[in-house]
Amino acid sequence: MIRLHMRIKNYFLLLFLLSAFFGQSQQNPLQARDSVAQIKWVNDTYEGMTLEEKIGQLFMVLVASDQDKASTDKIKTLIEEDHLGGIIFSTGGPMRQAKLTNEYQALSKVPLLIGMDAEWGLAMRLDSTFAYPWNMTLGAIKDSNVIEEVGFRIGSHAKRLGVHFNFAPDVDININPRNPIIGNRSFGEDRENVARKGAAFVRGMSRAGVLSSGKHFPGHGDTAVDSHKDLPVIPFERERLDSIEMYPYKELIKAGVSGVMVAHLNVPALEPDEKRPSSLSSSIISGTLKNELGFKGLVLTDALNMKGVTDFAGDTNAELQAFLAGNDILLMPKDIKVARVAITEAYKQGIIKETRLSASVKKILMAKYKVGLNTYQEIDTNNLYKDLNTIEDYLLYEKAIENAITLVKNEVSLLPVKNLENKKIAYVAMGDDSGEQFHKALQQYTEVIKVVGKDIGTLKKNLEGYNVVIVGFHKSNDSPWKPYKFSEKELYWLAELGRSRSFNLVLSVFTKPYALLDLVNYNDIDALVLGYQNSEIAQEKTAEVIFGAIPAKGVLPVSLSSEYSAGHGILSKSLGRLGYSIPERVGINGTLLSEVDTLVKNGIDSLMYPGAQVLVARKGKVIYNRNFGKPTYDSVDSITSDHLYDLASLTKILATLPVVMAMEEEGKISLNDTFGELIQAYDTTDLKNVTVLKALSHYGRLPSWIAFYLSTLDKNRKPSSEFYRSRPGPGYSIEVTKNLYLSDAYQDSIYNRIGRQSLKSNRYRYSDVAYYVMKKYIEDTYKQSLDKLANEKYYAPLGTNNTGYRPLDYFDKDRIVPSEIDNYYRYQTVQGFVHDMGAAMQGGVGGHAGLFSNANDVAKIMQMYLQGGYYGGDRFLDSRTIEKFNKCYFCQENVRRGVGFDKPQLEEYGPTCGCVSRKSFGHSGFTGTYTWADPEEEIIYVFLSNRTFPTSSNNLLIKSELRTRIQQAIYDSIIN
Repeated sequence: MIRLHMRIKNYFLLLFLLSAFFGQSQQNPLQARDSVAQIKWVNDTYEGMTLEEKIGQLFMVLVASDQDKASTDKIKTLIEEDHLGGIIFSTGGPMRQAKLTNEYQALSKVPLLIGMDAEWGLAMRLDSTFAYPWNMTLGAIKDSNVIEEVGFRIGSHAKRLGVHFNFAPDVDININPRNPIIGNRSFGEDRENVARKGAAFVRGMSRAGVLSSGKHFPGHGDTAVDSHKDLPVIPFERERLDSIEMYPYKELIKAGVSGVMVAHLNVPALEPDEKRPSSLSSSIISGTLKNELGFKGLVLTDALNMKGVTDFAGDTNAELQAFLAGNDILLMPKDIKVARVAITEAYKQGIIKETRLSASVKKILMAKYKVGLNTYQEIDTNNLYKDLNTIEDYLLYEKAIENAITLVKNEVSLLPVKNLENKKIAYVAMGDDSGEQFHKALQQYTEVIKVVGKDIGTLKKNLEGYNVVIVGFHKSNDSPWKPYKFSEKELYWLAELGRSRSFNLVLSVFTKPYALLDLVNYNDIDALVLGYQNSEIAQEKTAEVIFGAIPAKGVLPVSLSSEYSAGHGILSKSLGRLGYSIPERVGINGTLLSEVDTLVKNGIDSLMYPGAQVLVARKGKVIYNRNFGKPTYDSVDSITSDHLYDLASLTKILATLPVVMAMEEEGKISLNDTFGELIQAYDTTDLKNVTVLKALSHYGRLPSWIAFYLSTLDKNRKPSSEFYRSRPGPGYSIEVTKNLYLSDAYQDSIYNRIGRQSLKSNRYRYSDVAYYVMKKYIEDTYKQSLDKLANEKYYAPLGTNNTGYRPLDYFDKDRIVPSEIDNYYRYQTVQGFVHDMGAAMQGGVGGHAGLFSNANDVAKIMQMYLQGGYYGGDRFLDSRTIEKFNKCYFCQENVRRGVGFDKPQLEEYGPTCGCVSRKSFGHSGFTGTYTWADPEEEIIYVFLSNRTFPTSSNNLLIKSELRTRIQQAIYDSIIN
């Protein structure tokens, strides 16, 4: 009867412990749903243990997978001889740790509880694993759901590696900027923010089925001493401790935190014994934490080999004192064998009662049950690295950084940067880490020149002429303990730059906010943006905030001054510029999209073209932008994103058409205007009744093209001296190519010849001729050349600084991909001059050809169209205008074209894969170029190549339909 009574008593005791330990939240996945089975397993396991085995459960010892074999083998001895309850892993690698864990678990009678410090992920300790942002960065995020997601992913990684207990989150309120050990590990200085973020982190880890531990109780944030080296003093009154330091623990307990780690701190208001560390204080652990705060979960010490506790313990046993104070888990004992003997003797002497021992051991066993150790399975090492570094992790990191970036100051609404046509922007690097990715990301939006100087005087001189200077302060991202401050020299240089009123100064900081405390004042900084960390993603996303691809959403987690206190942050808006991410961000399967790589490379291997640029954007994000091959088959260098291609007929929709649409909005042209009305000389020709609508829809019966150059060749089919000179001179200023100048008078001949053309019999005929007419009308109307007009109206404001006519006027020749070895007209390699003969005879500026660009710039213009004429904070065109020109007016006549835009085929074959929407539009170019935009799927596709090199007779690209097969692969990669 007595034994039955004791079993019933133990059953209800365990029910109480279960409800206390796991019952704080009904949503907690660690909540026991099979409490009867759990109680039975815990009781049976406990009753089957010897006293030594029970005491062994209290200890977790440290091991590192990168230690030598002799060191890691010692743990095997401790498992067998001292019956360890758990292991805390430190540095090393995931595969080595997994193998060691499997070896250790195989030796243990009761499966081991495996713990780690993984505050920002396993990467806090292990190589080849994923690092999430530090807590200080997460503290800048307003949406706590993001932090819960981070907690879940970190917990998922831990679980995959066989780690059951993550000693996180750190909920110290970092009030003291000089704190040497917490700092970036804290969510910040505001108690509500820290508590909210800590609770969210706990919920996330709980969803992953991993135990959590709030630390470092009762609060390590307002110290200037590292407890690894000494015993920090927390000198505050009880009222302050309740309202600040201990506040987060109340919220964590509500959120279902599994454990609380007690720090080695001297807290006189809570512990009367002078200098007794909190980790050994019954008043603090049993009194404050358990009784007053009502915490019933696991209590564990901070590492018991730290100076903050070992110095106090002296000759007495710190582990025994820690257990007597109320701790359940004794972490990293200084000498486990000595500690185990001390606790055993105390038990035998009645100093430790059975109820006290069983309470802790059964709590530990309950924790083991909840993480599945009652049915332990060894870690599967297949795909381990892949599972610990997933696309989901990259996307969540990106999301966290986007939500954290904080705009602290923004005088005259400088950010996001607008009106690019009026900006000359420099980038100045400071700090001792790389800012290369930041500069590269800035350059995606406009020309941003990196400027250096051996001294401040030289730097200021080199910055003359710039009106925006972006300073990037880059410090190591390796760990939160790395140096973060400005040097005295950097502070001086920054102050000197701030005093210069010839430019606006933007300071971008890629380290902890405390770096800014050394600034004398903020008055001379026009805009201040915090990226918090110097990871590549943080650099990229900060550049996107600066140029308005994404808004600034974050708030300061700590105070910088009375003006810029914790919680301060200026929200900015997106300007609709393209951002940059990975395929999965926008619902594209990256693995399937990699088929594009295969197709493009096959094109090169099949000699369709020497090289190519391919870009894919969706939902405002460039998710694929790659370069293939070389400028020529014999080139040494490879194609880069900086190379420029002759766009050929893409010029029609990227230069002439947007100007025509603007003219239509301004009432300077209408779709029903005739050529006779636009060009007076054509009023008496066959062209007089051809309307703009029909001509640009290729339904005007115009000839496909006119070989103007043929009539300028001599009997040897070489440029005739009647029309050409080898150098410019009076009357010969039109540069056709290198060392070949056409007679100025021939321009009239071009338009006279067009006027003599007879209309063709077939109604639909693709024609360049209309664009000669459009160019002349545009230039006559505005009294300005098309190239300058397009640049002024579109390219400069859009930030398409790599786009333009006559590229040799602006770019190095090596950046320009050659288009052909011409052996029929110019008799030289055509590089930097337009390939199209008619456009060349117009000095390289044609309405139908002549534009050069790269894939990124083409995408910007197409995105402007896709967004209804809006981009970068400017409205270039009315959305209704784009709809008007994107309409197929003659579909009933089996003419697929819009007004200028090409449209999807009406029958089986045509310019697209057949997989695009009817609203989509684009164009292709003779040199091997192609671009297409689809409003329904929000997809932009750009393909640039020089298939005409070395000869334009190479039609393999066209015959293979490779460009549209690539388009099909893009659409096939759309998820669902």
